[in-house]
Amino acid sequence: MKSYYLTDVGKVRSHNEDSVTIVKNGSEEYLLMVADGMGGHRAGEVASSLAITHLGKRFSSLSSIGSLKDAVTWLNDNVSEINGAILDYAKNHHDSTGLGTTLVLALLTEKFLIFGNIGDSSGYVLKNNRLHKVTKDHTLVNLLVEAGDITAEEAKSHPQKNVLMKALGAGEKIEMDIFDVERDVDGIFLCSDGVTNMLTNEQIEKVLDEDLTIEEKVKKIIRKCNARGGQDNISVAFLSMKSRCEE
Repeated sequence: MKSYYLTDVGKVRSHNEDSVTIVKNGSEEYLLMVADGMGGHRAGEVASSLAITHLGKRFSSLSSIGSLKDAVTWLNDNVSEINGAILDYAKNHHDSTGLGTTLVLALLTEKFLIFGNIGDSSGYVLKNNRLHKVTKDHTLVNLLVEAGDITAEEAKSHPQKNVLMKALGAGEKIEMDIFDVERDVDGIFLCSDGVTNMLTNEQIEKVLDEDLTIEEKVKKIIRKCNARGGQDNISVAFLSMKSRCEE
């Protein structure tokens, strides 16, 4: 296996509110994470960094995450702690109105693969050179699509497409969606909406299928997002289980 992650401020924003990392624990289990922060006076980067740092430190110190049930409990407990920490920060910093962050993650062990999601950062599996989205966006337009009020095509240009219905720091209680996925995949791909708003799945797939190192693939995806305007911060975490990327 080979992994790589990278974040970029983009072409429009003055600073980067995304945070991203990939960490391993004592059993060579992987945790990939992307968080997209929001809030006044650069508070968004505080929220996203808090989430990624908290989970990263806790996971890397484990000898093993344990069973699937143990992993789900661990994720829920830590997400609850992070949510409380973000709320406390906002209470103590009056210039942090609207402080919060999305969070998407994937946890891979020898026995299972699970994804977790809050907000509109996206998690995919790569299989047979095709991306398959695992997570579900917690956005207003996604609710409208599911209700049949608008089409998926209309959602792409909807004026309220970035309105979140769920985020860390948005309320006293928050629940992460957990997805149990077949482990037999070629790769795991996480990204912020700075990628999905700029590139189609097909455009991302094309890069991931090129004869490049994993670092070159991630960097090329970010370059393509910037070439198309780079309207938001851009973050990618990619783990490949294909032998070609291990050379």
